[in-house]
Formats: sequence, structure tokens, C-alpha cells
Amino acid sequence: MMQRRAFLKSSLLLATPTLSIPALAKTAQAAPGERTLRLYNTHTGEKLSTTFWAEGAFIPDAMKDINKVLRDHRNNKVAEMDPELMLLLSQLNGKLDNNKELHIISGYRSPESNAKLHANSNGVAKHSLHMEAKAIDIRLPGQDLRMLRKAAMSLKGGGVGYYADSQFVHMDTGRVRYW
Repeated sequence: MMQRRAFLKSSLLLATPTLSIPALAKTAQAAPGERTLRLYNTHTGEKLSTTFWAEGAFIPDAMKDINKVLRDHRNNKVAEMDPELMLLLSQLNGKLDNNKELHIISGYRSPESNAKLHANSNGVAKHSLHMEAKAIDIRLPGQDLRMLRKAAMSLKGGGVGYYADSQFVHMDTGRVRYW
């Protein structure tokens, strides 16, 4: 079991904009019963390919890396993302037969950042689930945004918002609702 965990840990990729290791980006392939995500933060340029679930449990080091990539890029505040949201993203990838990077527009959003965004846009909720680390805004290059929304809605895992003008779909682990 320790060898397996050591392997999983070594298959993590967290690349900053100045560091890119394309050969390693393909190492995090999910085995049966494992969950893997490939993420690209559009604001920081960071990439992460990681197996975050294996052997019936979340992998703490992988979740820590996910939290870092999904931090509030405006002030670098990190929060513990809802693990159920990561499972939803994994299910979404399965629905779409996707093994490409999900582009992250927004993950965690600190209350300070949310207040500033809310003051400047009527599209930002005052009590956004982004502040609770239970929401994410994504796009998948090469995938029609309407199909991404339809796949997200079919999961019935929480809220799904469609922002065609801004080119992203919002997903959260709140109550099931659509807009």
C-alpha cells in the first residue's frame, strides 16, 4: 500500500508558468476506482494533473495541491475546496469522455474579492458559494459550451450556471438549480 501511495504522490504535477514538464503531464492516469483531474488555472498559468481519489479515500496531498491551484488568484488566499466538487468534476469528465485540462476561470474566492466583484458586476452573487470553496467556473477548450452545461446539469450535483458571453459554466455543490 505504501508503494502505491508513493507512486500516486510522485505522479503529481504542479507547474508554475515558468516550469512546464509536458512528459509528466500524462503520468496521472486513473486506474479503476481512481479519480484523476487535469486542471489549468487561466489566471496563474498553473497546471495540475493529479489522482485525488484512490483506495476508497481522498488523497490529502493531492487535495492540498488542488486547493493551491484553485486559490483566489487576486490575493493568493487558499481554502479547502469541497471534495464533492472534485468528484463532480471527475463525473463531468466521464460524461464528456474528457482527458484534457479543464480550464479554471474561478475556484475559491475570498469574501474580499467577492465583495469587489459583486460591486462591479450584477453577475456575481453577494453570498457566492465560491466563498465557501463549493463552486468553480470552468470551460473546456474544443468543447461546445452548451454541451458542457448540458453534461453538468445531467449530474444533478448542485447548481449550474451558463455564462455564454464570458465563455464559462459555473458548477457548485449547493442545491440543484440552473440559470
